[in-house]
Amino acid sequence: MKATVLIAEDEALLAADLQAQLTRIWPDLHCVASVANGAAAVEQALALQPDVLFLDIRMPGMTGLEVAQALAEDWPDLAKPFPLLVFVTAYDQYALHAFEHAAVDYVLKPVQPDRLEKTCVRLQAALRQRTQSPAVEPSLDAAIHTLRELLHADAASPQGKPAPASPLRLIQASAGNTITMVPIADVLYFEAADKYVRMITADREHLIRISLRELHLQLDPECFWQVHRSTLVRCDAIASALRDDSGKLTLTLRGHPDKLSVSRLYADRFKGL
Repeated sequence: MKATVLIAEDEALLAADLQAQLTRIWPDLHCVASVANGAAAVEQALALQPDVLFLDIRMPGMTGLEVAQALAEDWPDLAKPFPLLVFVTAYDQYALHAFEHAAVDYVLKPVQPDRLEKTCVRLQAALRQRTQSPAVEPSLDAAIHTLRELLHADAASPQGKPAPASPLRLIQASAGNTITMVPIADVLYFEAADKYVRMITADREHLIRISLRELHLQLDPECFWQVHRSTLVRCDAIASALRDDSGKLTLTLRGHPDKLSVSRLYADRFKGL
């Protein structure tokens, strides 16, 4: 069965070994790219639209789960079907979460030939079903549901940093020699910006040097909602959610002109009663 694969693995020797094993086990599987970080994985996957993705869970920058999340958010509606996912991990709990929550499969490092052969058999069966029964092909919505479960499991994982005993109430934002004390209650939303996070209040913008993921763990999840992989918004700052003809959601804020996009992964938060 002819198919294409993209490998995202930051350890060059492991990536080369995985590609060599795949070539031996599945000669008709063409590797369209092998990348060493999450950002490159997103860029290349969107450009090349492979049939299969092997994603290392832990990579510099974005994790494998965050790569899958970004792809689910940005995958073109008229593109090829969403890729089948295989997570490569050194941690058993991630493997179990991926398996139990219906990701196509997982392999543990170091990748063992017998285990990889079983993975390839499962992938071939899933691709064959796509070809023979397109009417029952898993939709992007199904992939998004799977990713929601995986991201939730990842957030609860003991490998991550534990949540603080009490949510953050104040942020110290520095600019030059000045440190501004910003109450969390004044923040409208946070937005990831390269190595910083933009913190937007009603009348000012601050840059804080922290990852959005780390910041999210310190916030009250009942007060701040994730609406995009790069955006956290204070829920009571949302004035309205507008759905356009294509189904995309845009948020307007109380007393502020900025509008925020809601990704597919988080659109289920906004349902009229």
